[in-house]
Amino acid sequence: MGRTKINVILLIILKLFLVGTTTGEETNENNRKIDELCSSYTYKSVKPLLNYFKQVRNELDQSDIKEKHISEINADLMIKYHEIVAIHEKLMKEAFQLDEYKNQIIRKENDLQLCQSKVDKLESEINSQQTTINQLTLHLLDKSNKLEICEDQLKKLNSSVIEKDEKISEYSATIQNITENQKTISLKLEGSQAMLLKKDKDIEICHAEIIKLNRTSHNNNNPSSCLPFGDHPGVHEIEVSGVGSFDVLCDSQLAGPGWIVIQQRIGGEENFTRDWATYREGFGSLDSDFFLGLEKMYRLTSLQQYELYIHLVTLNGSIFYARYDDFKISDEDHGYALSLGKFKGNIRDSMRDHENMEFTTFDRDNDASYDNCAARHKCGWWYKDCCHCNLNGLYGNNLYWYSGTVNILKEAKMLIRPKEDKNK
Repeated sequence: MGRTKINVILLIILKLFLVGTTTGEETNENNRKIDELCSSYTYKSVKPLLNYFKQVRNELDQSDIKEKHISEINADLMIKYHEIVAIHEKLMKEAFQLDEYKNQIIRKENDLQLCQSKVDKLESEINSQQTTINQLTLHLLDKSNKLEICEDQLKKLNSSVIEKDEKISEYSATIQNITENQKTISLKLEGSQAMLLKKDKDIEICHAEIIKLNRTSHNNNNPSSCLPFGDHPGVHEIEVSGVGSFDVLCDSQLAGPGWIVIQQRIGGEENFTRDWATYREGFGSLDSDFFLGLEKMYRLTSLQQYELYIHLVTLNGSIFYARYDDFKISDEDHGYALSLGKFKGNIRDSMRDHENMEFTTFDRDNDASYDNCAARHKCGWWYKDCCHCNLNGLYGNNLYWYSGTVNILKEAKMLIRPKEDKNK
């Protein structure tokens, strides 16, 4: 409480002092008046206190000024702070935008690299295509030069053709004259052929008489082979156990005397697309194309050892032969299977591929093929799958003998002869 009173007194005194000292001049004036009016001891004792309060007031004034200045500085600082915050926010936004720009720049750089790669690839393709174009251009120039050369040659050929046409016209006139002469010769030839046919008939009659005389001289005992007719080739009658008597064509020119022709292709029109029964019995004409018959062949070769001689003439006139020393075929129950023996000849042994094979016709399939070879080749034969040679085939590409290349045949003959009598 006492301290409060002291403070109140001090405040009153201070107030009085402040009121009295509003300005420097007023202070001096008051001091002077106080000195004049108050010269007592009490005033003198209070004066130091007043001076102290004066000093305090000055300090307070300075403090207020500083506080005001500080407030102003704080206000400025707050303004600057808000400005800094705003600048910071702006910087953050700009930094974010800068990051976006950086990301965009990175993406653009990647896109640019991809584009550059595409450009490099396209440039490479363009260079390659340019090289191809250059090559094609050179090729085109070469073709153009060749075309010019061809055109020159064509012109020369056209000139040559015109010359040839003129020569052909001349030759045509000559041919016409020759044709007229040929007609005259043909008439003469027809007359000669008529006379020749008459002679042939006379020869046949004589030959028949010779055969008749031969049969009479042998007391009607027919041989079983052509060996007795070695000096008289042609058609003779033989007799074989199991099939009786039948005519055969004997040959003594191709490989010596005494051969029986069992198959012949000499350009006739005989049809070899036959069934099993027909191949078994035989067919054709002895003076043209024929097949002796499987049963007759079996009966002949079952009596004794026979050799086989095959005579071949190609389209260009080349002559070949194939010879086998032990030819035979089995009976019908075993499909008339083929056996050959040792080979000798001036052509490849293509018949060997057919050895041990049974005979096949379009109505009896005994071959090793997935289909019927006889139906495919339109003839019977000892097929395997199918054939390296086919002497019963149709004239043309189907009548052939394979020897590394296909030899197309115009003639073929198969002949047999008893082996033990070959030197008689």
